Amino acid sequence: MDKDFVVRELQKPLDAGVVKQRDQAGRSLSYIESWWAISEANRIFGHLNWRRNTFGVNMVQCEQKGDKGMWYVSYIATCTINVEGVNRDGTGFGQGIDKDLGKAHESAIKEAESDAMKRALMTFGNPFGLALYDKEQRNVVSEPTPEDVRNKLMKDVASAWKQMGGTGAGFKELKATLEKKGIDAYEFVHSAMLDQGLDSVLAIENFAKEVGK
Repeated sequence: MDKDFVVRELQKPLDAGVVKQRDQAGRSLSYIESWWAISEANRIFGHLNWRRNTFGVNMVQCEQKGDKGMWYVSYIATCTINVEGVNRDGTGFGQGIDKDLGKAHESAIKEAESDAMKRALMTFGNPFGLALYDKEQRNVVSEPTPEDVRNKLMKDVASAWKQMGGTGAGFKELKATLEKKGIDAYEFVHSAMLDQGLDSVLAIENFAKEVGK
């Protein structure tokens, strides 16, 4: 497991696009779904590098109520997440309501286990929902759209081009040269500066002419 990668990912903000809302006791609560938490654990830690252990599953309610004879069953569960020797614990609650007593038990146990798992994973960082415990949710951000990424790239390239002494006319000529080969000028210049280490207009123009041949 690449620990540097893991630390970087755990320090990143939570994508607002995966946050769901539900009403509970008259309040709107933010949460992430269990499948997403598992998917993120696989992505960040690696499929074979983390382990979930659920224990202490205790029933705290089992009663039949109402005219329809619905069963109300509740469980509390504790879960430990182990990532290469690092243990994090979480306790969760689940409730099942059904005419069938067995189905009510099943629903409550599954919900309690999922809730406990998410609470344990949450302690690792924002991607697992830690950011939601901040009332202002400062580390919950919207992922940039392709258009946002493109606009930022254009601004970065325009700024760098001017700093290196380039002109608007020169960039238009460069763009025309590259377009003959179906190459995006903004992405090309950005890549040239980062990957090729080209730090002058002349160097980039010469490189582009070679590519455009």
